[in-house]
Amino acid sequence: MDTLKAEKRSMDVKAKKLRREGYVIGNMFGREIEQSVPVKMNQKDVDTFLKKDNKGSQIMLEVDGKPYDVLVKEIVFNPLTKKIDNIDFQALVSNEMVHSVAEVILLNHDKVQQGVLQESLTEVAFKALPKALVDKVKIDVGEMKVGDTICVKDLEIASNPDIKLITDPETVVVTVTAVHNEVGDEDEAEEVVETETAE
Repeated sequence: MDTLKAEKRSMDVKAKKLRREGYVIGNMFGREIEQSVPVKMNQKDVDTFLKKDNKGSQIMLEVDGKPYDVLVKEIVFNPLTKKIDNIDFQALVSNEMVHSVAEVILLNHDKVQQGVLQESLTEVAFKALPKALVDKVKIDVGEMKVGDTICVKDLEIASNPDIKLITDPETVVVTVTAVHNEVGDEDEAEEVVETETAE
């Protein structure tokens, strides 16, 4: 389990000032925490952390030296700066089920020779105890052909007895569709123009 270091932050200091100083702000909350704990993290530490972990990851958050088993609940990006504005963490309790998401990762998509691969779902929502949490669902699509479809119910996460799916099991995750004949489409377009001209 990866560790991310954080410090409690004073609400007297504005978020903008902290961001200018190279910090990412966040909050930690949970059933056994009376009030949410505002935290700040070093931007460089967060960038390193995000290379391996993301929303839905279970990590160790070290706040002023005290470790907490947490779930990365939300990551808010700033569309202008392309940097992270805020991260929310949920402190986990061993016997409490939590809502989370698993990121869908497609493997060997470059091996699909026929048709176009279309990903319809990027994450699967579920409930589980901390010990059963997963943050990624990997799908090998290398053998898929035109007409093939994979739904949530076909994934490994759907057969896990310790996980309760929130996303509809019938939801399509990925499918392979036929490539449209572009030359044929152009011919049809020319025919339509000629007909309109004749009228």
